[in-house]
Amino acid sequence: MRWAYFLQGILFIGIIIIAVYALQSKNPLNQSVTIEETSTSIMTTNLSITSTAFEQNARIPSKYTCDEDRTINPPLAFSGVPEGAKSLALIMDDPDVPKALHADGVFDHWVLFNIPPATKGIPEGQSIGTAGANGAGGNSYYGPCPPPQYEPSEHRYIFRLYALDTMLMLKEGAAKEEVLKAMEGHIIEQAELIGKYKRI
Repeated sequence: MRWAYFLQGILFIGIIIIAVYALQSKNPLNQSVTIEETSTSIMTTNLSITSTAFEQNARIPSKYTCDEDRTINPPLAFSGVPEGAKSLALIMDDPDVPKALHADGVFDHWVLFNIPPATKGIPEGQSIGTAGANGAGGNSYYGPCPPPQYEPSEHRYIFRLYALDTMLMLKEGAAKEEVLKAMEGHIIEQAELIGKYKRI
């Protein structure tokens, strides 16, 4: 008799376990997690910025610096711009500036915004879109010019490309800070290219 009750108890527990498992497998919450994980794995960043003048983390040719002509920008190529982009923005700055020269340690070399999303790149010595202000107060490219008397003598120059879901309601000559603030909440994808330069 006891064995009959024991077996019935085991059978009852087994039925409960199977029922709980079945309910979990049909739970909409579990389904949503699976969908979210799948969509996250599909979403990849394809936006890219490259240059035929230098490789990633390589030396920028002096042709594009203050040692020859600081007004000539290197050629840049864009690819993988997302379909939903309404405009592109490009910011080039130097994060290795001595604090004795700039309190924030950054110098803005090039600011461009409202670049048409179909743009495939920027040719050497040319500009596309609306130009913002550089650190010297001009509205154009300002080539690398790291002061050799300070350390580090070799600086990094970061070209950041942004794909935006809107045009920016800014005028020519807008400062980098204004551009960054206007881009908040509108960046779809971004990519960067880093070049280095040391004056000899």
